[in-house]
Amino acid sequence: MRAAVGLAVLLAVGAALVSGGSRADSVRYRYSPETNVLRTVSVYGSERVVTVRSLGDAGLAEAQPRWLAAARPLGPGAPGWARQLYDRSLLILQALTDRRTGATIAGARDGWAYVWPRDAGTVALAFASAGYRGEARRIARFLLGLDLSAAARFHPDGSPVEGREAQGDASGWVAVATRVGGLKTPPERLPWRDRADYQEGDAGEHLGNAIAAGADLSPFVTGRGLVREAGDPGSGLDSVAAWAVRPFPQPQLFPAARSTLLRLAAQSTPYGIVPSESWGGGDDPWTAPTVWTAWSLAALGERRAALRLMAALRRAETPDGMLPERVDLRTGAPTSTTPLAWSHAFAILALRELWP
Repeated sequence: MRAAVGLAVLLAVGAALVSGGSRADSVRYRYSPETNVLRTVSVYGSERVVTVRSLGDAGLAEAQPRWLAAARPLGPGAPGWARQLYDRSLLILQALTDRRTGATIAGARDGWAYVWPRDAGTVALAFASAGYRGEARRIARFLLGLDLSAAARFHPDGSPVEGREAQGDASGWVAVATRVGGLKTPPERLPWRDRADYQEGDAGEHLGNAIAAGADLSPFVTGRGLVREAGDPGSGLDSVAAWAVRPFPQPQLFPAARSTLLRLAAQSTPYGIVPSESWGGGDDPWTAPTVWTAWSLAALGERRAALRLMAALRRAETPDGMLPERVDLRTGAPTSTTPLAWSHAFAILALRELWP
């Protein structure tokens, strides 16, 4: 399985792709392609902090210029950085997807080299949007072969990974992949209540699961917007409200989604946002919520807010243009899996919404 991403994938688009990354003056990076390790030197006054982080498997994935040339291009007004991010993201998704089976892993490292239905479903949607219907179809077929009730994640051979129970949005994302892959077989439908959501914490009645299931969202609506827990205004606004715009549109909820997303976007750090106001996993921004919020804001006509979030996403890139799962709030240095398929898939979708 060609599932490892190395520096060669990024260099295939040209050395000029080494753009973006942290803009903080106190941070310097050095990337080692031999070990896929990022060394970060941060200076805070007289204090110098050196951090060395593994970015996963250092194996190389062969670039295919002919394959990349077949992509549906962005619109003529797209700036250079957008085209670079678009091409780079397509190459990364290609490298993380088995070309024979359609199994798409979340990241090329231990603990992430598994198939999550929502991540893989988003990759199928991104491929289809970029014109790669065959790739989307293979991913959909793989997902349809999974026992979605068995686990939250799966090995690339389709067997369940123990340790996390099925999550409430899985069948909704498989339905998305099935639709864009042009397949007729409906996916298995799972209950969305009393299950964990994309934050992978406690089970409950979570907004993201309800949206993916096409459920009634009125219990999540408050005067401020859409909150994470049904009937609990104190649970805080959740960026996953974006999913009610794209890719699970509920037009009657667009005003509430708009209010939610604009409020969260206004709280953005220079490197993006955290998943929700109730997020308990620290202050480090996440690239996937940042870019899915940008995607849906663009779809709602809030272009200026969407572009601000895309600017934050660019600052969160590594010097070689990969999107980490999370980055340090102060420096923008990666703090988790890099690159993350989910983030690059949403980047493709946001770019196509901004420059169709």
